Amino acid sequence: MKATVAGLITPHVLRVADLAKQAEAGANVDWHVKDAVAATIRELGLQYNARDLLAAYVQWLETTAREAAPAREAYARVLQAAATAARGLMERD
Repeated sequence: MKATVAGLITPHVLRVADLAKQAEAGANVDWHVKDAVAATIRELGLQYNARDLLAAYVQWLETTAREAAPAREAYARVLQAAATAARGLMERD
């Protein structure tokens, strides 16, 4: 079975999407988002195509945040925070 970019990043983006949904319900998820992003950077960073995977991950977060922004403010804010954190961690490595 071949691993695809979508297949490798899907569990990671769903984890952040779930946290964003919890934030919509009023939960404070800041630390959980930071932890999820750090785990993603660590796990995807071990792959041979880590840069491509991480770029796709950040792109998904930013695109989804942009599309959700007008109707789902808290959801979009969490996704954008995750994208910013991921970019910051990527630049450090």
